[in-house]
Amino acid sequence: MRDAEKTKRKRVLSGMRPTGRLHIGHYFGALSNWLKMQNARLPDGSPEYESFHFVADWHALTTHYADSSQVATNTLEVATDWLAVGLDPRTHDNVTLFIQSAVPEHAELHLLLSMITPLSWLERVPTYKEQIENLREKDLGTYGFLGYPLLQSADIVMYGEPGQQLLVPVGEDQAPHIEMTREIVRRFNAAFFDPDNLTSDQITKLRSSYDISEHSGISQELSVIERLRRAWRTAPLDYRTSTFANAGVPVRKTLQEPDVILTETPRVPGTDGRRMAKSYGNAIWLSDTPEEIRKKAHNMMTDPQRVRRTDPGRPEVCPVFAYHNLFPENKSVEDCARIERVNRECRTAEIGCVDCKKLMADALVKWIEPVQARRREYEANPQRVWEILEDGSKRAKGVAEQTMARVRNAVFNWEGAGRKASGERKVVGD
Repeated sequence: MRDAEKTKRKRVLSGMRPTGRLHIGHYFGALSNWLKMQNARLPDGSPEYESFHFVADWHALTTHYADSSQVATNTLEVATDWLAVGLDPRTHDNVTLFIQSAVPEHAELHLLLSMITPLSWLERVPTYKEQIENLREKDLGTYGFLGYPLLQSADIVMYGEPGQQLLVPVGEDQAPHIEMTREIVRRFNAAFFDPDNLTSDQITKLRSSYDISEHSGISQELSVIERLRRAWRTAPLDYRTSTFANAGVPVRKTLQEPDVILTETPRVPGTDGRRMAKSYGNAIWLSDTPEEIRKKAHNMMTDPQRVRRTDPGRPEVCPVFAYHNLFPENKSVEDCARIERVNRECRTAEIGCVDCKKLMADALVKWIEPVQARRREYEANPQRVWEILEDGSKRAKGVAEQTMARVRNAVFNWEGAGRKASGERKVVGD
């Protein structure tokens, strides 16, 4: 791949916990957007995005550490569903599917970020308190659970590369977490910026914002530049970050700040009208048979005010009508006519809920059939799925190694001390 072409691509990072087979809520909440990015093209026909999607098996342990027996099986199920919906690294070289734990650099970067991240930043993450409240039956008083937002940050910034925009597709409720990641990146870059690399112009700007006279322990016999550098090494991280920003001094971006792609997620209610979730038992799975889909559709909740067949309905509050609008994604003239008919006849009681559900189930079964056909192919050859994940993990590890080489040198300055890069060091026994 040409470097110029690669730089034009926006890099995307997203992942899922391995909780088992996926349902249609997962599809419209995430996978449909992943597919759009896989297939998006620039005017010259090259891919617009370079996407990395990972199975977050370490994240699964933050809440399910007491029983990890299903993590491997669920990893296979999740990856099979990814491939079944159409994600395909073998025909799209801009897509990488991998397993988080197969790239141990994620854990190393998580460790290094934990050295400079205030505890209060993790405690104020909204989802931290929400999950403790919602999962009272689990003992979540662990470092692993408290630190999971920081592990997410490490997952994200691992795939940032100089000159290439790093994007994370999330809903509005997750945007604050990405902002915390940006704060962590700024703090890291300020913490491990070598003041010996300051240019004279940067020093002039910093002197106007940074009063070195406060540092009485630094000899006044030293030059102003040397006093500034020594004072800088002892300054608090928050002060360094704000001083760089106020003085307009750019720092070396060892880690890249991610940006957000706000994704529009359509309403996908469960069969009982609540949010679709495995724990609620109200999901329609991507792997459900046509018979199972029709049975679940038949039992779906509808407009609660439509008690009798002759009562007029309200499609805008009916979960079944929400499904009519979802399937298929690319609607034909006949699909649009069906939706318009149901919308009109429900309001006038010309169509009953039973007939409405049958029409919806027909559309859903037709839409999901190609997905299930691909799934059957991968189910018949699970080793093929593992090979795709292993190939992707090797590719992801290659990117992660480049990031960690920059990180390690920024933190420890190995090169400044004359230590060779890891690939150049002689191995004992050679």
